[in-house]
Amino acid sequence: MPRQPAGSQWRHETPRRNRGFAKTMRRNPTEAEQKLWLLLKDRRFASYKFRRQVPIGPYIADFVCYSARLIVELDGSQHADGVDIRRDEWLAAKGFEVLRVWNNDLTSGEAAVSDAIWNRLDASAHGRHPLQSSDTQ
Repeated sequence: MPRQPAGSQWRHETPRRNRGFAKTMRRNPTEAEQKLWLLLKDRRFASYKFRRQVPIGPYIADFVCYSARLIVELDGSQHADGVDIRRDEWLAAKGFEVLRVWNNDLTSGEAAVSDAIWNRLDASAHGRHPLQSSDTQ
């Protein structure tokens, strides 16, 4: 069964204020967001297109690759208490996988973050869970 276009079932769930807020966030990125965007923009991961600060339903995702159904979230100290569980469950129910990256991980190990993103994209392309090894398929 072919996938539905991303957002076709829930686009109406995006509040108008989130669209404006996302636009503001794109204009005023944090230092970590700027750094990750330099890695993701211009289809630098084997032609996977990422968008940044995208309203998805009632949430705003930091970086989204619709074709792989992957969301990359940059997390600072405000995310340390686990309040994003409901958000991740909602996004998973819509067919997205969420990869969380701590700001300090990006700062200290850009290559490791790139590898983690690539592994998720590759797993998505081959239809396997990213934690499965390729020999289990």
